[in-house]
Amino acid sequence: MDAKAGFRPLPAPTHEAKEFMAYESECRSVLMPLLTELLERAVAAGWNPRTVASTLMFLSAQQVSAASEASAGG
Repeated sequence: MDAKAGFRPLPAPTHEAKEFMAYESECRSVLMPLLTELLERAVAAGWNPRTVASTLMFLSAQQVSAASEASAGG
């Protein structure tokens, strides 16, 4: 199964990253429905909501760390 199956394209930001508050707020509003759906699906499958949330935070941090290391050439 394609890991991206069921995910629709996301809109591009309308604010520049230097407009931090507006940029971050916009990102939250774009990602919230996807996150809500993912959490609901995981809970429906039998996972504990706190475990799902904790795991998503861990995986997100891991992705950012790996991307930072890759861009630094490490």
